[in-house]
Amino acid sequence: MRIKHYSLLFLLFCGLQAFAQGSLIPRGSQAYQIMDRLEIKSGLEAPYHSSVKYYDRGSVVKYALQLDTQRNRFSLLDKADLRFIFRDNNEWLGQTSVSTSLTGRRIAPCEDSTLTMPMASIRHPQYEKNSKSLFNFFYPTPANMIEVNHPGFFFRVNPLVNFQYGKISNAAQPYFINQRGFEVRAGIDDRVFVYMNLLDNQAQFPQYVRDRFLQYRSLPGAGLVKNYQNDLLKITNGYDFLLSDGGVGFNLSPHFGAQIGYGRNFIGNGYRSLMLSDFAFNSIYLKLNWKIWKFHFENIFAELTATSPTSGGGNQLQQKKYSATHHLSINVRPNLNFGLFETVVFSRPNHFEFQYLNPIILYRTVEGALGSPDNELLGFDGKWNFKRHFQLYAQFVLDEFVTKELLIKPRGWWANKYAYQVGLKYVDALGVDHLDLQFEANVVRPYTYGHFDSLASSYTQILQPLAHPLGANFKELIFMARYQPIHRLVFDFRLIHAYFGEDKLKQNWGGDVNRSNTTYVMTYGNKIGQGVAAQTTLVGLDISYQLSHNVFADFQYFNRRKVSDDPSRNQKTQFVSFGFRVNMGKLRMDY
Repeated sequence: MRIKHYSLLFLLFCGLQAFAQGSLIPRGSQAYQIMDRLEIKSGLEAPYHSSVKYYDRGSVVKYALQLDTQRNRFSLLDKADLRFIFRDNNEWLGQTSVSTSLTGRRIAPCEDSTLTMPMASIRHPQYEKNSKSLFNFFYPTPANMIEVNHPGFFFRVNPLVNFQYGKISNAAQPYFINQRGFEVRAGIDDRVFVYMNLLDNQAQFPQYVRDRFLQYRSLPGAGLVKNYQNDLLKITNGYDFLLSDGGVGFNLSPHFGAQIGYGRNFIGNGYRSLMLSDFAFNSIYLKLNWKIWKFHFENIFAELTATSPTSGGGNQLQQKKYSATHHLSINVRPNLNFGLFETVVFSRPNHFEFQYLNPIILYRTVEGALGSPDNELLGFDGKWNFKRHFQLYAQFVLDEFVTKELLIKPRGWWANKYAYQVGLKYVDALGVDHLDLQFEANVVRPYTYGHFDSLASSYTQILQPLAHPLGANFKELIFMARYQPIHRLVFDFRLIHAYFGEDKLKQNWGGDVNRSNTTYVMTYGNKIGQGVAAQTTLVGLDISYQLSHNVFADFQYFNRRKVSDDPSRNQKTQFVSFGFRVNMGKLRMDY
């Protein structure tokens, strides 16, 4: 969204909790697994709300320092996890002493009034330095290749590498991922924070990913995609694309922060999100965060792309659409959280709909005043941590319904569009340290997330869903297990089974969220799996060994089987790969 289009009125509230708005932790980082399990185990209320992702580094370190005061309650592996957090975000170790707002008012005074956060951080007991840096310049600390700490300024630069290579059964071309780049993060005066990364990518994925690309001319998580060839690796039709995330965050008051960024967001506590996921490509956004007492209120105003730049070869201006999202998260108790969600997707000729800039009003009221031309979703989410081992979480999304058709006389009306998720996490399962299990179920009715204007108002970004990868018209069960027997070694297992319906020829049976709802087939009798019924079963095993801080050697086994009522759509995929990662999470195509 073009920033010049905004005219914002900021309402500042008073409260009890100071706000830290820093650079964000990429969702692929193991920091999410670490902080999630420690929140469940400790029972301590976190200064961030776990359903609102991505986490900012300052809030994560603040919570880790709280947990560190109770070290006697944690295992040796838990303490090693905390050490990873301190190393990876060491610029924030001194925040509790010197954090200030944009107005310059010191939130918590310290003994040395001239001390700034970078200087306080390097004096902190948890700050680690390498005994000897490379060429007396590189890697002065375990986590950062280049690190600068100066009164009023800090700077970090790190490489990004993800190389994976493997053999796909019964395929002439290999499984191949080659990502190289760098990330930069910096802070000025403890008030303004900058983050950016840049990645050059070449990849060759299995056939089911290629089928999706051929259908939409869009690759999940990517924008403009070019053809990639490599004679040495025998790749003739791979993918070549650039990825870049970035943003600037501001501490505008102790309880209010803002970000202007280009990237993705995620709302929820599950492996999937039925509200807002990071499956699709980046978008430019303005994000407002209000943290007051037990409340976290987030606004996201974004500009989306309705079409695929790959279809036009990258030389045509793509059709735009916009979204405005609210999410109110409430910590009812330290272990109990509820959230309210609403979003609207709309299109206007070259401008944002300014009535949606109101950060607190219900969008349904605005949409009605405009004549209801836009696609609005409402939702509810929640989580409950209990027994120091479990987390129960859920989501419910309502797209459209009529009470009579849904509750009084249900007949499978096509416009009863809703989705729900239920999940359970079990940490230190069966008393085994760092054996974590997760169970999740996702159900989405046909035609959910779609709209009458298939391009301008569907809940998509570059023709990929903004919620679940399967779109709509499906049921899904997920089982995940993660075991870490020693600090450096991690086993990740996942089993995903989905039952869904695909379209027949030119008929719209409700699974493809890019198709117009005006083309639905039946008014009544609609049910999940209608159309061409199919099932997929996906099994994945990842083994990762950490060679040094955030440097991993990987092994991956992957098996996906699709069985359809139309035998011509049956498909089997299997591959084994080995790889190497630096400061990056795993790239998965789990659908």
